[in-house]
Amino acid sequence: MSGVRLLVGTRKGAFVLTSDAKRKDWKVDGPHFAGWEIYHVKGSPVDPNRLYASQSSAWFGQIIQRSDDGGKTWETPGSSPEDLKGPEGMPKGESNKFVYDGIPGTHMWYDGTQHPWEFKRVWHLEPSLDDPDHVYAGVEDAALFESKDGGKSWNELSGLRQHDTGPKWQPGAGGMCLHSIIIDPENPKRMFIAISAAGAFRTDDGGKTWKPINKGLHSQYIPDPHAEVGHCVHHIAMHPSRPSTLFMQKHWDIMRSDDAGDSWREVSGNLPSDFGFPIDIHAHEPDTIYVVPIKSDSLHYPPDGKLRVYRSRSGGNEWEELTKGLPQKDCYVNVLRDAMTVDSLDSCGIYFGTTGGQVYGSNDAGDTWNAIVRDLPAVLSVEAQTLS
Repeated sequence: MSGVRLLVGTRKGAFVLTSDAKRKDWKVDGPHFAGWEIYHVKGSPVDPNRLYASQSSAWFGQIIQRSDDGGKTWETPGSSPEDLKGPEGMPKGESNKFVYDGIPGTHMWYDGTQHPWEFKRVWHLEPSLDDPDHVYAGVEDAALFESKDGGKSWNELSGLRQHDTGPKWQPGAGGMCLHSIIIDPENPKRMFIAISAAGAFRTDDGGKTWKPINKGLHSQYIPDPHAEVGHCVHHIAMHPSRPSTLFMQKHWDIMRSDDAGDSWREVSGNLPSDFGFPIDIHAHEPDTIYVVPIKSDSLHYPPDGKLRVYRSRSGGNEWEELTKGLPQKDCYVNVLRDAMTVDSLDSCGIYFGTTGGQVYGSNDAGDTWNAIVRDLPAVLSVEAQTLS
């Protein structure tokens, strides 16, 4: 019998929510890694039982966790019993080391000062499309890593960080994070990534070389509003049936590209605000996209205190508000960049989590919403797995 599993990362642990195909009644399992920040949890598209989680702590550092049974149990790939010195037997961060490739070097800002490259946390995990042991990780400060042994060891795809525009990259308000990784299902050597605040990049050779793909973006408050890099991209999305079409939620502006990122045009249309963090696409309708606007870059809450998801069925410009079942008074939560997802059942399900700890779901493509759970810690990420 088919169903859905939601993988939820929060400020204080991970939760696994499961339901049957009706998606009305949900079982909540967790917290896993209670008290730890879980920035992202994602499952392999070829093995639904293989999950990866990014676990971090100011005290014990960054750890990658792996499950081979759908989240019932977890292990730290490559760790030994000597590593298990943290609270409640948790690894203290000595395993899963991410080591930058080549000469570490320094990072040059616009003011001419130099700062060493620094790895703080894993923002996004992206399992490959054909091998459950092959997974990519986007980290802060911005770099891309891959593991081909299920997370036991990691190697940097250093062509990105060593791109000659690198000295012009700078952190956004949340840090200089590599937060979006998209693999082209028709060409696994082609990937798209996004960095805050540098912009979007594409590789066509498996990560050896990279091209900035920011033509058409406009950003205030940088020396050149139309610069090749320096744009604060919040999230990018692609429908697998149309890999040359990308959608972007930027720091102001909803953008669309139909040429694999070579050029972009704005499709914000009639939105009440074009500022937000997540953007996602209907599983079966590649021109149906979803965003959650918030008021501004300084006021991270919904306009008028009304939590509204906006849907465009035309690939942008024309938007409709989706409110049935969502709070329309005194709501001041935010929805972060990896906190929206879709399932692939016949009636596409849409899900998102908030900084107030609510996870909302719709089993009818956004027409109506229900709170699956209300009182989790602040939600950092939500990923859906369709189960058969």
